[in-house]
Amino acid sequence: MKPRILLLSAYDAASHKRWREQLMALLPEYHWHTLALAPRFFQWRIRGNALSWLNEPCFQEPWDLVAATSMVDLATLRGLHPQLANTPCLLYMHENQFAFPVSNQQKGRVEPQMVNLYGAMAADCVAFNSAWNRDSFLQGVREFLNKMPDAVPNGLVDNLKHKSEVLPVPIEDALFEGTPTPLNRGCPHLLWNHRWEYDKGPDRLLNFLDVLEKQQQPYRLSVVGESFRNHPSAFAQIATRFSGRIENWGFLESRAKYDTLLRKADIVLSTALHDFQGLSMLEAMASGCVPLAPDRLAYREYVPHSCRYESHEADADAEAKAAVGCLQRLIEKPPPCCQPDGWRASVLAGKYRSLFDRLIKTPPKLEPSSDLMGSMQ
Repeated sequence: MKPRILLLSAYDAASHKRWREQLMALLPEYHWHTLALAPRFFQWRIRGNALSWLNEPCFQEPWDLVAATSMVDLATLRGLHPQLANTPCLLYMHENQFAFPVSNQQKGRVEPQMVNLYGAMAADCVAFNSAWNRDSFLQGVREFLNKMPDAVPNGLVDNLKHKSEVLPVPIEDALFEGTPTPLNRGCPHLLWNHRWEYDKGPDRLLNFLDVLEKQQQPYRLSVVGESFRNHPSAFAQIATRFSGRIENWGFLESRAKYDTLLRKADIVLSTALHDFQGLSMLEAMASGCVPLAPDRLAYREYVPHSCRYESHEADADAEAKAAVGCLQRLIEKPPPCCQPDGWRASVLAGKYRSLFDRLIKTPPKLEPSSDLMGSMQ
């Protein structure tokens, strides 16, 4: 019989849904069963998912492994369903609430952080989609505990570190197919392909474009990505002021059209202040785009040094000038192809399989283990 895996997604946002569907397609040798909750009502979802699933009959069934995303209140689930105590549990961290940007209304709310912390403590293994995600989580836990007045257990952060792995969300092999076209040095096609939210730095994109115009640098521009009812005002300014440069604008409903854009663009740009892995950058790089990203976050793990511009989080104007300078150096001397081969689905499938099999065969709790990504970092 196939090993049985219960896959839990408490806030099934696009990247979470993509990850779980991809795993099921990549690893058909397991029997999968999924519980997923819609990505809305964030505060209720992250604190109430164990209640929402309280009467799910599948928790009474035997499982060889539980794989839960970072929003799942795994500690409460294991408490409410004692039969899970002897079932190995993996917590997959797409993001962590200690490094996640919050609005002014959300500041001071510790419940999401506690769900992450207790979930990681209850899991037998914690897998992160990047080393930066892992490190910022551990640092966030350390700083959080240092603020507590008393009765803080010793060795908690070390224990979490010992059972942590780095295992990215895979990039489809199909994106790597074909021969990348040479960079258009005369008038490069710039692609900004991120969620239309403030943490992706649209105001910094606006500053970057202002500097390009002042320096009379020829370029074409595509700004695409998932947008919401309310998005930063910088997008309206970009659409108006740079309309003559724009090739594509807004969300592309067709995946085929998006993949075609990835192959046609020359340089994929990030201005993000937060990015736990950077799927949009990795997809574009796989398709042949030259990356241009700030020297921070997870980008240090796969964007070559020559393609990273100086990070100035406190000075957006200085960062825009640094980004334009880096762009001009890339145009003058294009780098060799830098496709992220280590992030291919066909490569990572074996690493996921190895982790799942080890968890299934190892009684809880896991002993400290090595980083699955090895030389990829």
